[in-house]
Amino acid sequence: MIKLDQKAEILMRYFRENKSQRAISRELKISRTTVAKYINDFESKYETLEELEKDKDNNKSQILLLIEEMASKPKYDSSSRTKIKLTDEILEEIDKLISENEKNRLLGRSKQLMKKVDIHEYLVDKGYDISYSTVCNYIKETYDKKEAYIRQEYDLGETLEFDWGDVKLNIAGKPLILNMGLFTTAKGSYHYARLYHNQKMENFLDVHVQAFNRVGGIHRELVYDNMKQAVKKFVGRNEKEATDDLIKISLYYGFRYRFCNVASGNEKGHVERGVEFVRRKAFSTKTDFETLEEANEHLQEKLSKLNSKKRNWLENQSPIDILNQELAYLLPLKPSYDASRRVEARVNKYSVINIDQNKYSVPDYLVGKFVTAKVYPDNIKIYYKENKVATHKRSYLAHHWTVDINHFIHTLKKKPGALHSSVGRHQLSPELQETYHKYYTNNPKDFIVLLELIKEKDLKSVLEAIKKLAKIKKEIVTTDNIKNIIFKLPRDDVSLNAKDVSIQKASIEQISILNEMFNLKSMGGYEN
Repeated sequence: MIKLDQKAEILMRYFRENKSQRAISRELKISRTTVAKYINDFESKYETLEELEKDKDNNKSQILLLIEEMASKPKYDSSSRTKIKLTDEILEEIDKLISENEKNRLLGRSKQLMKKVDIHEYLVDKGYDISYSTVCNYIKETYDKKEAYIRQEYDLGETLEFDWGDVKLNIAGKPLILNMGLFTTAKGSYHYARLYHNQKMENFLDVHVQAFNRVGGIHRELVYDNMKQAVKKFVGRNEKEATDDLIKISLYYGFRYRFCNVASGNEKGHVERGVEFVRRKAFSTKTDFETLEEANEHLQEKLSKLNSKKRNWLENQSPIDILNQELAYLLPLKPSYDASRRVEARVNKYSVINIDQNKYSVPDYLVGKFVTAKVYPDNIKIYYKENKVATHKRSYLAHHWTVDINHFIHTLKKKPGALHSSVGRHQLSPELQETYHKYYTNNPKDFIVLLELIKEKDLKSVLEAIKKLAKIKKEIVTTDNIKNIIFKLPRDDVSLNAKDVSIQKASIEQISILNEMFNLKSMGGYEN
């Protein structure tokens, strides 16, 4: 079986370069059967994806699963793999010897430099099984090169550059260092940027999806520096191995990726200059915002103005003018990629999982089991055996608990006394907090049943019923009476205390109110 990057190369040459399966097989030295297998599989899945997109509202889960399969790496049996002789350990030894040569050269000891044959003998003496030609080829490819600078001219739709930059802002009065992901087109310096709390993989993927959707297509080549979201590891001195996530998203959208050499920001000079340019233009005069969303809206407004401004070096055209010319050359836009980071976690005894030092609740029947969380920039979706069991807003605080009290209904029924001081009760909506304190502090068990009713019906209907009962008398606000009103059941315990003289005098009027109340039309639904 082949690797993920080989699968990507097969599909790139077939769909991008219009090469035949026979030619791809010959060039990559991969059997035609294997080449045909991955091409046919990708075409089949893409056809299915187009069909699902026609009714995407009802096919969301299927679309996400299919996108994931299209960009997944091949499964293969590693038991029969041959040993790679040029290992990382050998490379480290060679690099160390070359470094010693460089030191001796600087000290004027040119006659004491190790030759390639000396390096090979040194490795053999240390017990490494490697040929002389392999050592020579590595040294020639890695070290026997001279750097030159070549002025670049880019074709329409060809190159898009990416980089991160820091932005210092005040969000809700708190100073934060945010990360700005910036894309810049090499042809016309069109900018797209977005602010995030950090540079984690989900944000790296999300800014790609957001940029592609804004541009309306995908450039054929994307350029990165040696950021950890893009580069998995270094192979030798200049070769890099891409992360699985970068390979997957490039495979799905169809773009090629290229990495700059170490300390060579000039190789993506448009975006290097763009980070400083956009940061200065967008946030030099306004740095205070209530939310990150507000800051991003401000950033988009500034970018729109910058991209629309005509430039002399573009022959009095604007970056958006050049981008509009590029649209015909871009790869076609596909349904949005699932920009999430996967985390597998065990549910602890408090029925929460830990993600980035924060706790998120799941239904209490999952205590002790493993669940999978999809971490997005703004929310977290938790799955157990491919079924979604919880959704939470993403927290960027430290050691914060995000709890949905409905996840603990079964446990609270057994331990109702634990409700009052529970984290979940303190995170209820303000309306439910008020309801609890007014009517249920002495009856937590009944409040737990009320939470079940809200889950079954809706919050608005429950609050309306409570309001009607409270107008009559506070003491009759019980979950059973709320149910009677919501479901128009026959009156049961809604009657007032017979010993209460004031209530006795008003009994006729109250019964009339209740009868009128039960004849009301059903209230409309409300989704919180």
